[in-house]
This record gives sequence, structure tokens and C-alpha cells, in this order.
Amino acid sequence: MRKLIAFNLMTLDGFFEGPGHDIKWHNVDKEFDEFSIAQLESAGALLFGRVTYELMANFWPSEMALEDDPIVAKWMNSLPKVVFSRTLETAEWNNTRLVKTNVAGEITKLKQQPGKDLFLFGSADLAATLIKLGLIDEYRILLNPIVLGKGSPLFKGVEKPFKLSLVKTQTFQNGNILLYYQPDKK
Repeated sequence: MRKLIAFNLMTLDGFFEGPGHDIKWHNVDKEFDEFSIAQLESAGALLFGRVTYELMANFWPSEMALEDDPIVAKWMNSLPKVVFSRTLETAEWNNTRLVKTNVAGEITKLKQQPGKDLFLFGSADLAATLIKLGLIDEYRILLNPIVLGKGSPLFKGVEKPFKLSLVKTQTFQNGNILLYYQPDKK
């Protein structure tokens, strides 16, 4: 059975994006790019909510992305993608399928299919729904050494506490720390 892995970069004060979807603070370099490529190589599909999907679909096929980060752009553009949205009418980004209803049923079906793991990037609203449904198997949080003061919280919309168990850490030379967590089943 495939796992659903939620991956996000996060500030020390708990934001995954600044005001206006600002991610210029992302602390990325060659070491991060190598990690990103390895993570994408292990992905069977990418999952998005509408807002993150629209941001990604506007960036990764662009000339800028193709010139600045061609290997990551190749993976982002070629991997199967599923966007969950009640309001989108179409999903035009290469290899993307739109799901408008039954999030739980669709995720369960995807997890039961053979293949590599599923990755959820960004998508705080979708993540909150999946947390409530208990469908996220692993959280990978890349903690960036910065404080923004305001922005969108990573665990937006979570209404009740849930415990996570730390299973692994990875330290990057630029000060980032990758935290691997699994939901505590106790």
C-alpha cells in the first residue's frame, strides 16, 4: 500500500508561506535541490489543493522554471498530479486529473493502487481535511531558520490536537532541518 506523505517548508514561527503566497524566504540551494530530486524520484503522484495547484501550474511549465531548475521542472511537469477542488472547472497542467468530490474515497483508492508513494505539497486546506480524516501517513517538515511574523500557518484549520512521533531528522548545511514524523497511533 502506498503512503501519503505531506511535505512542506516551514518557518520557525510555523508558516508555510508569507502574506500573498510569498515563498521567497525558502532557504534552497544545491543540497536542497539534490534532496528535492530524490524525493520526486520516489513519488508516484503529486496531490494539490486548488490554490497550490494554480501556483505550481503557473510556475513549473514556465520558461523561468525550465531554465533555472530543469531537472525539478521535468519531474514536476511529468509526474501524475491530482488536484482536489470544488471550484476548478478544468486542470490543464500536463498529466493532471481534477477531483471535485469524495476526497476520502479518492485518497483511499490512490493509496491502495500499486506504485510509489503519494506526495502532498503545500495545500494547507486540503491537508487540514486529510488530517481530520486520518489519511496522512507521514509528515516531512523542512524547518527553515527564519521568522516571518505573519503568513499562512502550516497546520491551518486543524481543530483538535494530534500527536506525531519523530522518526528521522536530516540537517542541511544551510541551517535547514528536515523532520520526518508519523502520526502517533496511541
